Amino acid sequence: MRSLAIIFNYIKKYPQMVMGYFMLNLFSALFSLISLTMLAPFLTLIFGLENEGNALGSRFKFGNILGAFYQYLGEILQSDDGRIHALGLICIIMVATIILKNIFLYAALYLLTPIRNGIINDMRNDMFGKILQLPIGFFNEQRKGDIMSRLTNDLQDVEFSTISFLESFFREPVLIICYLFAMVHLSPELSIFLLFFLPLSGLIIGRIGRSLKKVSSVVQIKLGEILSTIEETLGGMRIIKAFNAEHQQHERFKNQNEELLKIKNSSIRRRDLASPVSETLGIFSVCCVLYYGGRLVLKTEVGLSGQDFLTFIVIFTQVINPLKAFSTASYNIQKGAASIERIKQLIDKEESIKEDPQSISIDQFQDSIEFKNVSFSYDNKLILHNINLNIKKGQTIALVGSSGAGKSTLADLIPRFHDCTNGEVLIDGVDIKKYKIKSLRNLMGIVTQEPILFNDTIKANISLGKEDATDQQIEKAVSIANAHHFIDQKEKGIYTMVGERGSSLSGGERQRVTIARAVLKNPPILILDEATSSLDTESEKWVQDAIFNLMKDRTSIIIAHRLSTIKHADEIVVLHEGKIAEKGKHDELMKLNGIYCKLVAMQQMQ
Repeated sequence: MRSLAIIFNYIKKYPQMVMGYFMLNLFSALFSLISLTMLAPFLTLIFGLENEGNALGSRFKFGNILGAFYQYLGEILQSDDGRIHALGLICIIMVATIILKNIFLYAALYLLTPIRNGIINDMRNDMFGKILQLPIGFFNEQRKGDIMSRLTNDLQDVEFSTISFLESFFREPVLIICYLFAMVHLSPELSIFLLFFLPLSGLIIGRIGRSLKKVSSVVQIKLGEILSTIEETLGGMRIIKAFNAEHQQHERFKNQNEELLKIKNSSIRRRDLASPVSETLGIFSVCCVLYYGGRLVLKTEVGLSGQDFLTFIVIFTQVINPLKAFSTASYNIQKGAASIERIKQLIDKEESIKEDPQSISIDQFQDSIEFKNVSFSYDNKLILHNINLNIKKGQTIALVGSSGAGKSTLADLIPRFHDCTNGEVLIDGVDIKKYKIKSLRNLMGIVTQEPILFNDTIKANISLGKEDATDQQIEKAVSIANAHHFIDQKEKGIYTMVGERGSSLSGGERQRVTIARAVLKNPPILILDEATSSLDTESEKWVQDAIFNLMKDRTSIIIAHRLSTIKHADEIVVLHEGKIAEKGKHDELMKLNGIYCKLVAMQQMQ
C-alpha cells in the first residue's frame, strides 16, 4: 500500500476540502439510513400488523428522533383515516430524506473533483519540475518515450484507478459503518452471523488482485517502448525512407504492439474478475442471511419481527454496493500501484548535481578557469583522466580530438552539467561546487552543434531565460549574430513562428538564432560545441562571422574540427582517450607532427 502513502502526501494539501468531503458523506449516509428505516412502519401499515399488537416502527431508534416519530405515528392512527395519513407522512419523510441524501452526495462529489484533479496536477508539476532539475546524464540513459509515458499514460492510469480509490476510501467506510450500526441494533445475532462471510469475501478478492500490480507495470514499460519507437520513427523519417526501411520499422512496431496487446488483455481480464466475484459472494451471503434470519423470525423468542427482518435485509443489500465498490477499488489500487511506483521513481530520482546549502553567488568572471587533476567516470567507464588546464580570462581555447576523446564532457564540467569524479574545476580560484548553480550558469553562453529551438516565435527563442529583454535589445543581438538578413525578410519579423525544432528555418538560420540568444545573454564565458560542423559553405560563412562577433572580449572554449575555427585560438588542447595529449598554438602543434597534425591532414584530405 505504499502507493496510497504517496497519494496521501498530496492529499495533505487539501485538509479542509477532505474534511468537508467526509462530513458531507456522513450526512448523506445518515439520511439514507433514515429513509431505509421507514420501511418497518410502512410494512406494518400495509399489512395491518399494528392491529395484531406489533409496534409501529423499528427496533432501531436512532436516538430519540425516530422514537418520537414512531410515537407521533401512533397518535395519528387514532384519528379517522389515520392509516392513510400515516402512510402519506411516511412517504413524505422517505422522499425528503432521499432528496437530502442526494444533495449531500452531490455536494461531496463537488468537493472531491478539485481534490482529484489537484492531486494529478500537482503530480504532473512535480514530475516536470524534477525533469528540469535532473542532470544531463539522466537523459542519456533514459528513453524519451519512457519519460513521456510516465507524464501521460502513468498519470492517466493513476487518475482512473488510484485516485478513484479516494472516492471509495472516504465514502464507502462511512456508509458501511452506518449500515452495520443499524443492523447490529436491529439484530445482533444476525449481524454476528453475517460478519463471518465478510473476511472470506475479502480474502478471495485480495488473492485475485495481487497479481495485477506486476502485469500493470509491464504494460507501462511496453507503452514507453512504443512511444520511443514512434518518436524515433518521426525524427528519422528521412533516413527510413532513404534506406527503404519502412517495412522493417513497421514490423518492429507491430511486434511491440502485439506484445502490449497480450499483456493488456491479461491485465483487463483479471481486473474484470472483481465485479462477478464480489457479486457472487454477495448473493451467497444474502442467501445465508435469509435462511438464518428467517429462522430467527420463526423462533419468536428472539424478538425479531418480520418487518424488522425485512428492514435488516434491505439495509444489508445496501451494504453490498459499498463493499463491492471497495473491492473494485482495491483491484484498481493494485493496477495503479505500478504507475505510482514509476512516477515515484522519477520524482524521487536522486539529483547527482547538488547545490551546497552554503553556496555563494558569482556575479562576474575576473581571472581564470582551472581544471586541477580532473577525472570523470560514467557508468564505471573512465571518460576523462587527470586533466590539468588553465584558461585565462579573455583567452580562446580550442578542444580537438577524435570522437569519444572527451571534448564535450570536458566542456560540460564548467557549467556543472556533470560533476567531476575526482579533482576540482575552479573559477577565480574557487571550486565551482561552492557557487550557486544558477549564478554560475549565468556567466556562460552555449552554442551547440544542433541548434535547439522551441516551437515559438524567433523573439521567444532568442529571449529564452531573459524574458524581460526589449525588442531593441533583441534586434541588436540579431544584428551581431548576422541574423537580421533573413529575419527582416520574414513578414512578421522576430514574431515569426519557427515551427517544431525550428523546422521553418534553414540550418544556418537556426544556428544564427541560437547565437543571437547567446549574444543577448552577454556572457563573459562562451562555450561553442561544433557550432558550424553541420552547415554548408555559405551558411558556415554567415555563422562563422556571427561567432567571431560573439567571441569578442569573451573567454571562449571551442570544440571544433574545422581548421578555420580553431587555428587562431590562443591555445589548442588535443585530447586523446580522455587525456591531454598535446597543447599549444596551431603552428607549434604542426611542428610536433603528432596527433593534431594527423587530424589536420585528415581534414584536408576530405
